[in-house]
Amino acid sequence: MTPFRPSGHEARARQSPKPSRVSVVGAGRFRSIPSRGTLARWVRGALERPAHITLLLADARTARRLNYTYRNRDYATNVLTFGYQQAPLVLADVVVCVSVARSEAAREGKTLRAHLAHLVIHGVLHAQGYDHVRDADARRMQALETAHLARLRIADPYGELAQAYAAPEHQRAKRRMLGKSEATA
Repeated sequence: MTPFRPSGHEARARQSPKPSRVSVVGAGRFRSIPSRGTLARWVRGALERPAHITLLLADARTARRLNYTYRNRDYATNVLTFGYQQAPLVLADVVVCVSVARSEAAREGKTLRAHLAHLVIHGVLHAQGYDHVRDADARRMQALETAHLARLRIADPYGELAQAYAAPEHQRAKRRMLGKSEATA
């Protein structure tokens, strides 16, 4: 008799006793964005451990207010991550500003879908403790983002143009402009 071997789904369910929960808020307010289900799949796809994540799709006014309140930066940013707990369960809110994402996608020649996927994955990685303050950490985070996006059949967002922006001299100028203590963004 062949021993019982659980399917991949059953094995994963046993490994993570607390299932992940993803809430998507605000998706109905914007035109031409992926469905709530697609957005939730992007969040789940970037999770490495059980989590409760709320993804808020925000307008520029809300993103600017949150960025100012929590980071003392008076502008709407593309993504903000508010991580509350790392273990035993990741608890976080990820806020994506749709209008900033739309503008960036147009400027960079990307589809809105591709750029939103990148921002969602980026925010979820921050929720799990990844950051991009040091060059080595930035390379690791970029590699993870690229791998997650490849599974979605989305091109590497860190192509030649993006590599120029990631160059050390650009990063130093960015830190000088924003101040020494850049928060998770």
